[in-house]
Amino acid sequence: MSGRRRAPWAVPSGAAVLAAATAGVLALAGVSAAQQYGEVEETTTALEEAGETMTPWATSDPHDPFGDGKIRLIIRMDDIGMNHAVNQAFKQIAEQGKVSAVSIIVNTPWLDEAVELTKQFPEVSYGVHTCLNSEWVPYRWGPVLCPSEVPSLVDEWGNFHGTRADLFAGNPDPDEMEKEIRAQIDLALAKGIDIDYLDHHMGAAVSTPEFRERFEKIAEDYGLAVSRWFGEAAGPGVYSVDPEEKLDFALEGLRNIEEPGMYLMVMHPGLDVPEMRVLRDLNPTGLENMPAHRQAETDMLIDPRLAELMEERGIELLGYDVLRERFLEHQTPPYGN
Repeated sequence: MSGRRRAPWAVPSGAAVLAAATAGVLALAGVSAAQQYGEVEETTTALEEAGETMTPWATSDPHDPFGDGKIRLIIRMDDIGMNHAVNQAFKQIAEQGKVSAVSIIVNTPWLDEAVELTKQFPEVSYGVHTCLNSEWVPYRWGPVLCPSEVPSLVDEWGNFHGTRADLFAGNPDPDEMEKEIRAQIDLALAKGIDIDYLDHHMGAAVSTPEFRERFEKIAEDYGLAVSRWFGEAAGPGVYSVDPEEKLDFALEGLRNIEEPGMYLMVMHPGLDVPEMRVLRDLNPTGLENMPAHRQAETDMLIDPRLAELMEERGIELLGYDVLRERFLEHQTPPYGN
């Protein structure tokens, strides 16, 4: 994939453009590369987690590989497998609401529960939420591989670092990164998950040109789709919208979509329960009252008004299983090499 010609619809994402501009300014100011990761992280992580837009409409022209003039929406849920509360939020949404793609963290003790849920809901497309960070305290996780096999990726206790800044301060070895990501995919396959795509938790696995090149090769070797590599326009991102306003914000955004093509909403569901309330995000962009935000996203996706609006507007739910089957050879990374 690394030598493949970029498709005409592959344009830099909002986060990528802002990150590049920020990094350029920092470089001119004499800031080191390691420091840049820390400075840029706060902006890019927030945008990545927010689905790359905080406006109630898409921020780039959507690609329409189907060519039939329809509006298609991918609702991608991240962090499944993180803990019981997140897994149960997914179960509620799959039973009562709208979701088409689920990204699973395989590094946690709650993976097996997530695996069982994939069997209950085979109509959903599943991906590996490739992970090189563990941002919550006091709940931490580490690599699939033995920490001694990937020492540049872990802290003194064998856990992943909490932030990308800390990860890159340790000069992570691209060979170790590639080995760990492959191990995560292999574990998902060994557990019986029918994987259709990859994405990257906190963007860590594609944070440098060399990491991106390795990531492209991994996706190509496994024949997997990659979220955001099909020209999906960013749909309404509700990540940091006030919990009580998330539903209205999303509905307004979907009403404002006019151009046919593919749109992507990235969601982070959960339940507002003690298991979530005890957690603190090590990232400086971490949301206050995170459990309320995650509960609000769960509530939003099972609210009948969302389904009613999608039916009214003729918005079709789309999964990465379809894109992988029909358009895999056309997927292209949305950044230059």
